[in-house]
Amino acid sequence: MKKNNYILPLALVFSLFFLWAISSNLLPTMIRQLMKSCNLNPFQASFTESAYWLAYFICPIPIAMFLKRYSYKAGIIFGLSLAALGAFLFFPASEINNYGVYLAIFFLIATGMCFLETAANPYVTALGESDTAPRRLNLAQAFNGLGAFIAAMFLSKSVLSSGNFTGVYFILGGILIIAAVIFVFAHMPKTSDEIEVQNNKEEKLIEFSVLKHRHLRWGVIAQFFYNGGQTAINSLFLVYCCTYAGIEEDTATTYFGLYMLCFLLGRWIGTWLMGRYKPQNMLLVYALANVLLCIIVSTLGGEAGIWAMMAISFFMSIMYPTQFSMALTGLGKQTKSGSAFLVMAIVGNACLPQLTAYIMNSNPEIYQIAYIIPAICFAFCAYYGWRGHIVENR
Repeated sequence: MKKNNYILPLALVFSLFFLWAISSNLLPTMIRQLMKSCNLNPFQASFTESAYWLAYFICPIPIAMFLKRYSYKAGIIFGLSLAALGAFLFFPASEINNYGVYLAIFFLIATGMCFLETAANPYVTALGESDTAPRRLNLAQAFNGLGAFIAAMFLSKSVLSSGNFTGVYFILGGILIIAAVIFVFAHMPKTSDEIEVQNNKEEKLIEFSVLKHRHLRWGVIAQFFYNGGQTAINSLFLVYCCTYAGIEEDTATTYFGLYMLCFLLGRWIGTWLMGRYKPQNMLLVYALANVLLCIIVSTLGGEAGIWAMMAISFFMSIMYPTQFSMALTGLGKQTKSGSAFLVMAIVGNACLPQLTAYIMNSNPEIYQIAYIIPAICFAFCAYYGWRGHIVENR
């Protein structure tokens, strides 16, 4: 297929990055809201993240098998429909107002979004030249940054000011259904690995042997720690501002919007810079910058820590897509299996933020020391940019 014919399929897939960003970046706001409506402390409320991201550990392998049996397109349509169902379930759940029910719904929505991530990330890397895959995936993830900014700056204010989140999720569910219908009728070209599997009916649905690739193994480790570090900072941002830094909720949501704006700007600027500098070098520099900034947060705390987190957000921007695309380098027909293990690494979101929250909650006088956890996480990412990404011949 000619490169020009990739434009519409890529544009449609780019929209998915926007949609799952809305979903995942509503979580910090929901943590703050559920602390009030269900009378939870920060550590208890942090399990909202656990319920959501646990789906990313349980589901990627069966999702990869589904994608290999059917197609990227089928996985995207099913994922959109499943996430929409979860969003609509917030209506009856709000009448029950039980924390356990909310956690189950977050898990369901996350399962749908996991379909999208497992399909969309490798699909973007496959549609085009392999040497420009990191830049292409960073461009796609720039739309993820836009969704994160909108969720933080505008939707968070709507939820926290009214205390009513069902309207936000109703709109999200409607948009997801519309997107699913569009994908039903859209032509999505098959990638080379899909054609290979189509021609070889005896192909395994999931290949654990893909983990023999050293750069993929280190990519999975780096993704585990990156996701845990990012989510520890994201999910606790409003809690940090309101509970520990003494900032009013309305001001805190504005700060959160600026925090996500830094992330969005980082994605766009990083995509442009990637045309001039090697992705692995940018990853190394950005990760080391975040290690230093996390040490500043853990030392100073207060409002100084908030501004340091703004800078962390900027430097986190390119790390996930850059690691993802480098880890898939040269996997060929094993790409879907590799993608599944990389998405599974998002389980870091289900444990490292909770460890960070536990340290904060247990040490209210020196709460900021908890940010040593993200510092350690970004150190692993720095190693991946330095040595871990190197592809070895098998």
